[in-house]
Amino acid sequence: MATTTGPTTLSRVADSAPPHVFFVVSAVFHYLGPAFAVLLFARVDVLGVAWLRIASAAAIFAIWRRPWRSFARLDAVGRRLLIAWGTVLALMNCCFYVAIDRLPLGTVAAIEFLPVVVLAALGVRSGRNLGALGLAVGGVVLLTDVRLEGEPLGVALAFANAGLFALYIVLGHRVAERGAAAGIDGLAAAMLIAAVAVTPLGGWAVVPVLLDPVALGAGVGVGIASSVIPYVSDQLAMARLTRATYSLFVALLPATATVIGVLVLGQIPSTVEVAAVALVVAAVALHRERG
Repeated sequence: MATTTGPTTLSRVADSAPPHVFFVVSAVFHYLGPAFAVLLFARVDVLGVAWLRIASAAAIFAIWRRPWRSFARLDAVGRRLLIAWGTVLALMNCCFYVAIDRLPLGTVAAIEFLPVVVLAALGVRSGRNLGALGLAVGGVVLLTDVRLEGEPLGVALAFANAGLFALYIVLGHRVAERGAAAGIDGLAAAMLIAAVAVTPLGGWAVVPVLLDPVALGAGVGVGIASSVIPYVSDQLAMARLTRATYSLFVALLPATATVIGVLVLGQIPSTVEVAAVALVVAAVALHRERG
């Protein structure tokens, strides 16, 4: 459950600011952090940056939320779900980082949202969701058509990241249903497990930069920008926005990623890529999840 002081502070902040502000903060930092990570790839191996992101976020959440208490309150099934959730979070981040090292940020973000529309279509079989699925598939096909020939591994990892993202959503819902590890506390516990799971994959890549304070500081900054600020902002936004409004805002995220890719990384999309991202944005805006 929540700590004594943390929720009180968050409640005051959440009550005093418009909920749309929290979503804008989340949308910007959700891809601004990875954009900074791409810049850090020149100094630290890709998997090392993934490790720094998860480990630094896990350390912050551990100090703030003490997630082991939520883990202790779960039953055996809940603990297994939480361990699976954290492991998927670790693998998802690794695939995402290697993908954005090879593909434009906007492309990876658009592919990432395909499972969101697919899950909605499976949950609510309606003409609206089938239309959304058609738009999303069309957009993703255009994107992969552009990129598949030059960077097949990047495309494969982008789809792997998307599949893991879908599994991350499903496991997150199931953990929340257990009651004792919902919201930020559940995320904090999953992040701590992810830090353990990602260490064999990316911990070795940090060793060469252990004496480089600039690289380590930048890695911690990436963790805060990617996994702390946007996730907490999401919780604050979802607490006060209606589901329909929040879903409509989420539709803008692939476009946000494309804009940040242009501004921070100089990744100028082609006309086809812009059209493809627009199709995905329209699909996410059109789809409706189960109430």
